[in-house]
Order: sequence, then C-alpha cells, then structure tokens
Amino acid sequence: MVVFIVLIAVGAGVFNNWIKTQGNREASDAEAKAHAETRAELEKMRREVERLTERVGVLETIATDKDERLREEFRRLA
Repeated sequence: MVVFIVLIAVGAGVFNNWIKTQGNREASDAEAKAHAETRAELEKMRREVERLTERVGVLETIATDKDERLREEFRRLA
C-alpha cells in the first residue's frame, strides 16, 4: 500500500514537470518567432539607413559643389 502511494506521488511529480516543460516549449517557440521577426525588421532598417546615407551624400555633394560642376552633371544626366 505504501509503495502504491509513493508511485502515485512520483507519477504526479513527473506529470507536473512534463506539463511545465510543454508550457516552456510553447513560450520558447513564441520567442523564436518574435526573434525572427525582430531580425527581419533590423535588416530592413539597416537597408533603409544605407539608402538614406547614400541620399545624404548626394545632397551634400549638391550643396557643396561649385555651380559649374553641378550644371555639367545635370547636363550629363539630361
């Protein structure tokens, strides 16, 4: 009889740990998905910063170049 009670207690402990593990696994999957979304957003922002840096460089060139060189570039582009 005592052995039966001990087996029930041990089985309940194992079952409880299994339930906790399942909950942690689901939380871990959600965290992995959020992490992937964050990495994708970060990569998108990096590309945007790179593009904007190039645009700022062009604007700095336009603002600081002499008028004659700027006119020549406009003629070449047109």
